[in-house]
Amino acid sequence: MKITKPFLVLLVLLSACVSFAQSGKKLDKIIKRDYQIIECTVLKMSDKTVEYSLPGETVQISLDVSQIAKIDFASGRSQTFDTSPNATNSVQSTSSPNIVSAEKQHNTIAVLPIPYVNADSQQGSEDMAKFAQNDLYNKLLDKSSNIFPLTVQDLRTTNSLLHKAGIDHNNVDETPIEDLEKILGVDNIVAAKVSYTIGTGTTATTYDSGNTKVSNNNKKVTTSDISTTTANNQTYYYYTVYFDMYRNTDKIYSQTRKPLLALKDGWMDSISYLLKRSPIYVKK
Repeated sequence: MKITKPFLVLLVLLSACVSFAQSGKKLDKIIKRDYQIIECTVLKMSDKTVEYSLPGETVQISLDVSQIAKIDFASGRSQTFDTSPNATNSVQSTSSPNIVSAEKQHNTIAVLPIPYVNADSQQGSEDMAKFAQNDLYNKLLDKSSNIFPLTVQDLRTTNSLLHKAGIDHNNVDETPIEDLEKILGVDNIVAAKVSYTIGTGTTATTYDSGNTKVSNNNKKVTTSDISTTTANNQTYYYYTVYFDMYRNTDKIYSQTRKPLLALKDGWMDSISYLLKRSPIYVKK
C-alpha cells in the first residue's frame, strides 16, 4: 500500500498527541512510613499488599501495606493506613532487648532530631536537622503554658542520650518509638521531617528613557528611546513538612503540610501551624 505524504504527517501528529497525553497523565502517590513518596500507577490492592507500576514501565511491584502511611490517588481520593501498634497493617515491633532505658519522667515530651532532606538527591543536612530540632524545641518552650501539664525535656539531655545509643538525624526514622521512649525516659515524643525541592525562576524588568527633539517649525518631532532590561534570578523552596506525635508508643497525631509560599524559611511557619493544632496544645 502506498503511503501518501499527508497520511504520513497525520500519523506523526497522532503519535505526538498520544505521547503527550501519556506524559501528562496524573499519577498516584504512595507515601511510605519512612516518608518516601513513590509516584506510580496503583494496579491492585489487598489487605496485605499494594501492587503498582512506575511511569513508563509495565513491571508490577508489590509493597507490603505495613510500609505505607497513605495513598493519594490521581482521582483526588486519599486512603490513610492505620499505623498504630495494634493495627493489622502496622509494622511489628522491632524493639531491641539491649536498649538501655533511662529513668522514666512522666508527662515529659522530647523533640527528636528533624531530618532535613533534599527530595531530589535524598541528601540530608546535619546542620539544618539540628536547627529545625532547636526551632521546634524553642516553640514548645515558648508555649509551655499551652501544653501543660507536659514539660519539655532539655535538648542537651535528649541529644546526649540519643548520641550514646548511636542515633542521629540519619537513622532516627528507623528506630522504633518504643525504643526511643525507653532511651529518652519520656512518655511523649514529637517527631518531624522536612523534605524539600528547589526551583529557580527569572524575572525581567525593563526601564525606558528617551530624549525628544522638536524642529523649529514645531511640526517634526524626533524621539531617541533607550531601553534597558535587567534579569533577576529567583530561588524557590518547595517544602513538605511531616509532623507526628506519640504518647506511650501510640501515634496520637499525624499531619502533613506544604507551606503556602515557596520561601527559604517557609517550613518554620508550617511547624508552628501543625504544633498549634496538635492534641497537646490548648489555647489560652
